Amino acid sequence: MLPFAAGCDLLENGTEPTPIGREVVYDALGASDTIGYGSSNPCLPLIDCTTGPGYVQQVTRRLQADGRQVSLRNHGWPGAVLSPETQALLQSMGGCQAQGTDVCRNLLLEGAPYVRRSATLVTMFIGANDVNAIGRAVRSGRTGGLDQAAFIQSQIEKFARDIQEAATTIRSRAPEARLIVLNLPNMANTPYASGFTVAEKRVLQQLSVGFSAGINALAGQNAVVVDLMCDGNFYNPALFSSDGFHPNDTGYNYLTERVYSAVTGSVTAPRSSCGFMTVF
Repeated sequence: MLPFAAGCDLLENGTEPTPIGREVVYDALGASDTIGYGSSNPCLPLIDCTTGPGYVQQVTRRLQADGRQVSLRNHGWPGAVLSPETQALLQSMGGCQAQGTDVCRNLLLEGAPYVRRSATLVTMFIGANDVNAIGRAVRSGRTGGLDQAAFIQSQIEKFARDIQEAATTIRSRAPEARLIVLNLPNMANTPYASGFTVAEKRVLQQLSVGFSAGINALAGQNAVVVDLMCDGNFYNPALFSSDGFHPNDTGYNYLTERVYSAVTGSVTAPRSSCGFMTVF
């Protein structure tokens, strides 16, 4: 069994989050992680299944085992990115190519606006596909006339604005929902990037750290952030599937522990700095 991170304590403002109720209306937003892709038994997209080892499914079952009634709506789609602009960029480079399809979606316009108004729990995990897409754009010189540094910085700033807009949209639709947002690990330090050059890894690192800073800004704004960036456990190769990008069953078990703790307990604020932000 992998060691789990130390127990979580308090929100950034030092207060305990409001306990979740006995009737849970759960809307999950994200990409292939929401269906458990990479696990031994992924669900189909947009199907509200509760079987399999994906973290959305396991959290649902754990809440049910606690005696709660749970209504799940899974809005996740393999290959999804945060914004329509990143979606267009990705499609210009050949599409999402996720699970055999070139169809991808963006969470900002095709996920957040469809959260149920009755939702009491919303989880959001987005950005890994964005890092990958923008990293590919840099490698192929698709920087819109900007130099590499300016392009990367513009993408980081845009992601921060867009994740704030997504959270605002969710809050406007479901103001009473507990919003759980996962930041990103340093994608350059995960197995799928092992064959990249150091220069390419530095681009992925800059994007991952920058995007996570935008996500971290949601902490204390009536949202709970699960900190994967500074979680040393999440860089263990044993947590990843054969593609080095998606979690395997063990990885989803670990995500379940982190998310379930955020749903039912108290959490610490994400760290603003750690060694995993500067590996390359």
